[in-house]
Amino acid sequence: MKGISFAAPPTPWSKGLAEPRIDPSAYIHSFSNVIGDVYIGPNVLVAPGTSIRADEGSPFHIGESSNVQDGVVIHGLEQGRVRGDDGQDYSVWIGEDASITHMALIHGPAYVGDRCFVGFRSTVFNAKLGEGCIVGMHALVQDVDVPPRRHIPSGAVITTQQQADRLPEVREEDEHFASHVVGVNEALRMGYRCAESSACLLEVRQQQQMFTAHPQVNQGEEAMDWSGQAKELLAQGYRVGAEFADERHFRTSSWQECPLPNSSDVSAVLGAIAACLQGHMGDYVRMYGIDPKVKRRVTEQLIHRPNESVAPAVAPSPQGSNGAAPPANGHGSWGHYIHQALAQQGKLSLEFADVRRFRSGAWQTGSVLEVRNEAEALRMLTAIAAEHAGEYIRLVGVDPRAKRRLFEVVIQRPDAPMAIAPSSQPTAAPSPAPGVALHDALGGQVRQLLSQGHRIAAEHADERRFRTSSWQSCGAIIGTTEAAVIAELGGIMQQFGGEYIRLVGIDPKAKRRVLEQVIHRPGDRLGETAPAPTSSGPLTAPPMGKGILSADLVTQIRQLLASGYRIGTEHADERRFRTGSWHSCAPIATQRPEEVLSALEQCLQEHRGEYVRLLGIDTQAKRRVHESIIQKP
Repeated sequence: MKGISFAAPPTPWSKGLAEPRIDPSAYIHSFSNVIGDVYIGPNVLVAPGTSIRADEGSPFHIGESSNVQDGVVIHGLEQGRVRGDDGQDYSVWIGEDASITHMALIHGPAYVGDRCFVGFRSTVFNAKLGEGCIVGMHALVQDVDVPPRRHIPSGAVITTQQQADRLPEVREEDEHFASHVVGVNEALRMGYRCAESSACLLEVRQQQQMFTAHPQVNQGEEAMDWSGQAKELLAQGYRVGAEFADERHFRTSSWQECPLPNSSDVSAVLGAIAACLQGHMGDYVRMYGIDPKVKRRVTEQLIHRPNESVAPAVAPSPQGSNGAAPPANGHGSWGHYIHQALAQQGKLSLEFADVRRFRSGAWQTGSVLEVRNEAEALRMLTAIAAEHAGEYIRLVGVDPRAKRRLFEVVIQRPDAPMAIAPSSQPTAAPSPAPGVALHDALGGQVRQLLSQGHRIAAEHADERRFRTSSWQSCGAIIGTTEAAVIAELGGIMQQFGGEYIRLVGIDPKAKRRVLEQVIHRPGDRLGETAPAPTSSGPLTAPPMGKGILSADLVTQIRQLLASGYRIGTEHADERRFRTGSWHSCAPIATQRPEEVLSALEQCLQEHRGEYVRLLGIDTQAKRRVHESIIQKP
């Protein structure tokens, strides 16, 4: 159903009787008005109660996949124009993937760039919003040129260029929300169009009746049907695709794409469909064939319903097309998604939900994973899964250029914790995953660093770089719990098993390192730390009154001396400890272990009622490489 469209009325400044030009794929609600020289691009949604009136200022342009929501008014002054992205002059230009939300006013001359979001009841007049700007609710933007990707807070009044230039950049979660709104309105557009098509509604009703009449289907037979159908389509030169929908979107026939390769390789296509099925076991999944010559679908087949099990031997092995099941590597069901996103230079992010939020679809957004390869992504996901045990975790692929989601796939459920193999690449002799041994060796050290508010990192070096101390970062460790950090360190050991790896503790306030400790050397078994140090926990103070240093502390000191570092000590009473005002003990000039241990024991005896901390100092770089408290009052 199209809204009411009129030619522009004849006026002293315009007698051309220009009419709207609306792309056939756009949806214009019947309770909206479009008047005059207005171009509405593909896949645009114009909601009820909207007035788009180019009878004074004109022309207007609304770009592809944008949405104009209920009660929006778009109008323009006779005088004043903005330069559109096509180089022509317009009274109002709205770019692609933009959201003009309920009751907003866009009054020309006005420019709203690609992927902009204009909040409820906000006004943009005689202004330009650069690409990716976010405007909050009840805001006024007038007579200014807002730079790209700026955030205008709710209620703000931006009327001077100085104010516009000082606006903060948009946050990542705001960009995700704006992209989500575009996706929701795209689904609404498709749903409204389906509601007007008797054929589309008939298909939906038939699918509902089929599901009601036959809730339990022989799943093994259905799996054979879809795999055989896919092979037949590929043999005929068609491309195969798959899409999924939850209960609500299924009823409106608003499907979302699964990432499938544009390939005729049977093995790759069946493996990708199997991954889609595994990732959307709680959704409907359907497969379709596309004729690439005429660019239309030739068949659609529902291959999965919510909570049905998926046959384990549907997808052939990536190594061939013999129909064997993929190896149970712990991420075979969704590792394809990671590969797909990285291959398209996309970004990966995560969303979390407990059982209540999962039922209502209220996912909480996590951070973007800054990864360079699949192994690094799997390592970070391991740590995150440990932190969010008992929750749903959803992996999201994002196209940063189009600001759109490539896919959404649930990778962990409360009753099915995520299990990840350390690498998607086969090895001749895989090593055991780091487990109890690694936790015993490093758990205490990690726990102590985290309890002191320090950040943890890791570095690696091959033999040549180790000799020149040219360490390379292993990427950020994002875990904030002991279990999560240990899991990430285990992944690092798997990834760089043939190199030296050292643990780094960083004081984020002082922006300096407080610990550097080699935890793995080439030839060590994975899951075990390097022979030195052999400490299984944090450094501990010597028993008071005995004058004896603990074995752990002695080992730590010998390791620091063997690395060429100088040993120092500092002390502080309760008041100075609270303010971080440490005093140095007597300098330790020697490098002989026995003399250093004797001097350290003397310092501990002299300051029995105070805090004492051990220092490791790199004399060449003139910086501290280690700090740890070894005595408390």
